[in-house]
Amino acid sequence: MKKELLMGTALVSTLGAASVAEAVTATMSGNHQVGIEVESPDSGGDQKKQLNDNNFSVSLSETTDAGVTISSSFSIVNEASASSSVGASDMDAGLSLAFTDGSKLDLINAGNASGSHDISIPGSAGSEGITATTANKAPTGLDFATGSTVYGIEYHTAADFLVDGLKMSVSASTDNSVATGATWKNDGHIAVGATYVTDFGDTAVTIGAGYSETEGSLNGTTPTTEESSIHFGISAVTGDLTVAVGFADGDDITTGSGTTANVEMDAEVVKAGIKYVSGDLTFNLGIVDGEGTDNAFGSTGGSADSMNKASASVSYAVASGVTAILGYSNSDSQNEGASDDKDGSAWYIGANMSF
Repeated sequence: MKKELLMGTALVSTLGAASVAEAVTATMSGNHQVGIEVESPDSGGDQKKQLNDNNFSVSLSETTDAGVTISSSFSIVNEASASSSVGASDMDAGLSLAFTDGSKLDLINAGNASGSHDISIPGSAGSEGITATTANKAPTGLDFATGSTVYGIEYHTAADFLVDGLKMSVSASTDNSVATGATWKNDGHIAVGATYVTDFGDTAVTIGAGYSETEGSLNGTTPTTEESSIHFGISAVTGDLTVAVGFADGDDITTGSGTTANVEMDAEVVKAGIKYVSGDLTFNLGIVDGEGTDNAFGSTGGSADSMNKASASVSYAVASGVTAILGYSNSDSQNEGASDDKDGSAWYIGANMSF
């Protein structure tokens, strides 16, 4: 009996000590989107797919006595796709230090300052679309050439830097010390980006721009030019109406396998979109026009790849955090100046649950 009492006392003491231990603040967020997509390519028959998009992330933060907030985050992903060579990505963030003056410093896996300031362009909220052939390298995003390594930092100024409404970022990363191989390796980058916010009467205007320069290496072959890009975008919000347009131009380098390995590309992309909110309904309309001439390392010439896409969607807020989505897109793509047989239209109907 005496031994049992001693063991019980020790257990209670241990649990009590554990309950006193402090921990950082953790918050969770994510979404579960599920729907049906119907693709109607110009060549071949219709295809139906069930699509799922699941995201779950945990954000961690704590503030020191000096007022500096230390934060990080991680996401839970499907282990099968995360461990594969196709579509694999690092879902863990580094550390961020937010200072009392409003500035912030990202450490490790910080990202690219140019990509941090690209303007969000409205487009379909659905998950529909016909995927172009893998040999088609035409870009569709403003941040198509903003590479970096996880061994980097990014500094964000406080708001109203130098002038009211201006915020800037600068970033740099180094190579990972892995020996140069047969596939082009990102050795590091430097980048700068800026966002300026102002008002014109009842319209809130946001302007975003950035520049990035990335260096790399490949055994035996040198690219005609290193990866670099510049982008510019502007968004105007008047009440429930948002109108945005963006442009990017630069040299991109992609790697893969077979005939698509180690490709360098001179590319540009234009995007524009409109979003209108009316009560529980949200209407989106967007277009993208991307073009890029890709070549094997060290060579020039060739014909351009292209991707032209128009998309639209209607979203309805069914309940708090639950949105029904109906989306449509139509695309026209070319590889080396000729149709890649991936043109056509696609529909999507589904629902998104976020928390």
